[in-house]
Amino acid sequence: MELGIGIGWRPEIADEVEALAGVDWVEAVAENLCDGHLPDSLLRLRERGVRVVPHGVALGLGGADRPDPVRLASLAARAELLGTPLVTEHIAFVRAGGPLTASPRLEAGHLLPVPRTWDALDVLCENVRIAQDSLPVPLALENIAALITWPDEELTEGQFLAELVERTGVRLLIDVANLHTNHVNLGQDPAKALDELPVEAIAYVHVAGGVERNGVWHDTHAHPVTAPVLDVLAELRSRVDPPGVLLERDDAFPPAAELAGELDAIRATLRRAAPPAPAEGPRPAVRGEGPPPAAPVPAGTRDRTAVAQTALLSALVAGTPAPEGFDHRRLRVQGRALAAKRADVVAKVAPELPEILGDGYRAAFLAYAGGRPMSGGYRRDALDFAEHVLITGGPADPVARRRLTYWWQDRSGARPPRRTTRLVRAARAALVGK
Repeated sequence: MELGIGIGWRPEIADEVEALAGVDWVEAVAENLCDGHLPDSLLRLRERGVRVVPHGVALGLGGADRPDPVRLASLAARAELLGTPLVTEHIAFVRAGGPLTASPRLEAGHLLPVPRTWDALDVLCENVRIAQDSLPVPLALENIAALITWPDEELTEGQFLAELVERTGVRLLIDVANLHTNHVNLGQDPAKALDELPVEAIAYVHVAGGVERNGVWHDTHAHPVTAPVLDVLAELRSRVDPPGVLLERDDAFPPAAELAGELDAIRATLRRAAPPAPAEGPRPAVRGEGPPPAAPVPAGTRDRTAVAQTALLSALVAGTPAPEGFDHRRLRVQGRALAAKRADVVAKVAPELPEILGDGYRAAFLAYAGGRPMSGGYRRDALDFAEHVLITGGPADPVARRRLTYWWQDRSGARPPRRTTRLVRAARAALVGK
């Protein structure tokens, strides 16, 4: 399946993506698409023959729990709606706690690394098989960037991915920016990872930008693609001709000309790094197609995985003691990054909050996040934050307090307020704002 050169579709740059020349396909975050309805921009792209691939971020296939059937059904519905040739997700866990540990459910709000151990691999493989059986098209999984490593890992990243492909037949989405991130942050060699993983299983490749601060590389997707990331792309291209390569950008969107320039740099890198053309022939078969019958996950494996992941996530978002063997400094960096991401996403899903709170929004949210782990989605987090601010006597400005009160009341009632009620509240908010 040849995809070609693509770009991540985001609502903020929908017009720019439509206008870009030479874009063969786009990728859209699955959870940002509504069931049964596509944005007009994606419909127009599809009418032009541009493929749209849904990219999931919330399944948490590396988590101790089996995949949520509701989330799987939603991803399957989006695949059907888009007529996509495949769907993608991540090798990560995003939540922990719950019945397996008899503790409150915790949400990371971000992708966290699974330990490269045989236990974690057993759990991941079973979860992947469950997902594959629930989806109407093939699944590909992405390697993630990490700020932390688990102690006592038993496999390298390349070995872990190779075992995953061998056992499940799943395809791979290799993010070269994430390989660079792990090189800077964790000392892992991208070339070694590429040597060890089954490159013939690659479905496509991600390329994205980031920035280094105080010796830590942050995979922001909000900065230009750097030369070291393109060097990793060249390393990959010297080994295999990937079916597709996609530019990701999630924030601080540049003008269309800059996006076009980054796509040109990707094309140039692929051309320069291509080895001499081999004799014509089909692509090699994917190692792992037709995997052996699945063995059940050994007893106790999910429980052990759940306890370990809950302890780590609790240390990151709830301030509990760091599990033994972790780098405490790196855990603090990761914890701050998770809180900052929560603040950024809540500001996007509820833009009224930073507008009402002004310059005090971010400090107030980070103070709230330090003692209140996320237990639901970001919209629930926005409501809980607003309620917390009001309960603790904020904001100090009476006009802002009234506006925040009306905002919270409009969205937190047992039933959505009637249209007349919303108009009255909006009018009152306008009056007190004068």
